[in-house]
Amino acid sequence: MEYFWVSMTSFILCSAAIFLVKPLAVKAGLVDLPTKRKQHNGAVPLVGGVAIYIAILLSSIIFVESSLTFNFYLISSGFLLLMGVLDDRFDLSVKVRLLVQIGIACLMIFGAGFYLDNLGNIFGYGSVHLGYFGVFVTIVAIIGAINAFNMIDGIDGLAGVLSLIAFLSLAGLFTVVNSNWYVLPVLFVAATLAFLMFNLRWPFRLVNKIFMGDAGSMLIGFTIVCLLVIGTDKSVQAIKPVTALYLIAIPLMDMVAIMYRRIKKGSSPFKADREHLHHIFERAGYSRKRALVYISLSALVIALLGCIMQFLYVPEWIMFIIFILIFLAYNYALIHVWKLLSWLRRNK
Repeated sequence: MEYFWVSMTSFILCSAAIFLVKPLAVKAGLVDLPTKRKQHNGAVPLVGGVAIYIAILLSSIIFVESSLTFNFYLISSGFLLLMGVLDDRFDLSVKVRLLVQIGIACLMIFGAGFYLDNLGNIFGYGSVHLGYFGVFVTIVAIIGAINAFNMIDGIDGLAGVLSLIAFLSLAGLFTVVNSNWYVLPVLFVAATLAFLMFNLRWPFRLVNKIFMGDAGSMLIGFTIVCLLVIGTDKSVQAIKPVTALYLIAIPLMDMVAIMYRRIKKGSSPFKADREHLHHIFERAGYSRKRALVYISLSALVIALLGCIMQFLYVPEWIMFIIFILIFLAYNYALIHVWKLLSWLRRNK
């Protein structure tokens, strides 16, 4: 019953926040205009992230037990949201975004006092202890997750649905070990569903479309990686470090593969293009809705695979090898994109 009230509160608050913030965003020029790379109709308000954060902030007052870690999460995510809003409005440079992201990662790590200090037995020779080097690894992980979800946000609903899969998995894993941290992913699931109702205009076609914006995609990526790190902590032990890879597999693999290809071409790894997985589906003739369904199903299968292997106590080094094989297959498909396109066209 508690799940119901937590979910309903977050859903209603996010829906209300969208209605309240949307006209303010239009007046402030916080809208997305169509370009060659962004194909949509008219100016679309970029309020999804702001509305989700408002819903989480207000809901947490009721349902989340206050703690140092959670308070620093709210502060850090608030700063990240502000930077995302400024980026949506003024298109900040990559250097500025990275510097702010590093600062926010450090605020969360040193303020809350948590970081990834153990990678588990991923090589089969015992647990890999990172010590203080884990601070650097955690900073890289936070920046990576923030930008992974930011980069994957290319078609309606994609970042939102992929985050739903991650948050639902996290809620389940935290619940299994009776950790109160389950509340935060549940709040995000409900708030994200409210956002998707407007973003996909389903089930009500009459609502006006909104976008998540960089503020929303970065907020989601940051929250997911924070929950993953917290879940691997020895005081919680809800998530094996290797399982975390499965929960964010599609955004992570897409980011790494795309950045590798850009660097190989001599371009900036942060330069926007139309080479992401959803663009490949579009070039193959699939509609955006079908691309959304297929990519989301792939992410769901991989996340379920990771959770099932954790529950079955599959050795971490085997889980790591399987994930590497999945990533290599994914990267091979992108490198041989024209073969992939031909196969997709034949199987439409």
